[in-house]
Amino acid sequence: MNNIVDKIFANSTKFIAFGVLLLVAWIFAVLFEHSLESIKAFGFSFITDDKWAPNLEKFGALPAIYGSVVSTFLAMILAVPVAIGIAIFLSEIAHAKLKTPVGISIELLAAIPSVIYGMWGLFYFVPIIRDTFGGVGISMLTAGIVLSIMILPFMAAVTRDAMNTTPDILKESAYALGGTKWDVIKDIIIPYAKAGIIGSFILALGRAIGETMAVTFVMGNVHKISTDLRDPATSIPVTLANEFAEADSALYYSSLFELSLLLLIISFTIISIAKFYFLRRKRVGA
Repeated sequence: MNNIVDKIFANSTKFIAFGVLLLVAWIFAVLFEHSLESIKAFGFSFITDDKWAPNLEKFGALPAIYGSVVSTFLAMILAVPVAIGIAIFLSEIAHAKLKTPVGISIELLAAIPSVIYGMWGLFYFVPIIRDTFGGVGISMLTAGIVLSIMILPFMAAVTRDAMNTTPDILKESAYALGGTKWDVIKDIIIPYAKAGIIGSFILALGRAIGETMAVTFVMGNVHKISTDLRDPATSIPVTLANEFAEADSALYYSSLFELSLLLLIISFTIISIAKFYFLRRKRVGA
């Protein structure tokens, strides 16, 4: 009887695992099918062209790709050090009476819908950015800040949980040898929890690059490439959210699907590179 149950359990988990892979392949196939007209019309120039003019049926994805990558990169730069600091405070520094309420607050922030972050950014951060840095306030910089605030609670909560897995015996041994709190955090806790910490960053990266509503409010949906972070811009999710319902031709519709396909490929590529780099470093360090 136990053998039968074990076989059912093993086959069920195998089916679920392969089912996820099939689902990803199915999504890719559907996006590719609907993108064929755009691929045939523009070829590789769709990625390199910076002109997006639906009235002329000219579509170039470069500004949207640029906006997606830069806003995500900016968000990660702003969020990662703060998330690590929050996690260290909650796991090693905060008083026991503070850990639970502050930790619950962080987790609740992670559960707030992204549209709320977008509306908050529109009415709160846009005026601040406009008054502080100039411009109209709706910009790449504002989008990066809102994105960083949105992914920060998630990264902090997962990083804290990873740090809490460090065995007490390791920390106590380090203290007994004369290590300071900083020494224990730097040389014991962070190396031990490295897998969980990097994993949280990779998951947050995936969420940030595909985020839609939070940045739709504050980015501007302007199809141009600018090195000035104060200028309005666009990203692939923002373009899809603003224009998908307005597609009035087959080529326009197909071009938006090709943008979706590019977003899937970019996300998969960036996360795969990050995972490969981490796994390679782990094998080298092992």
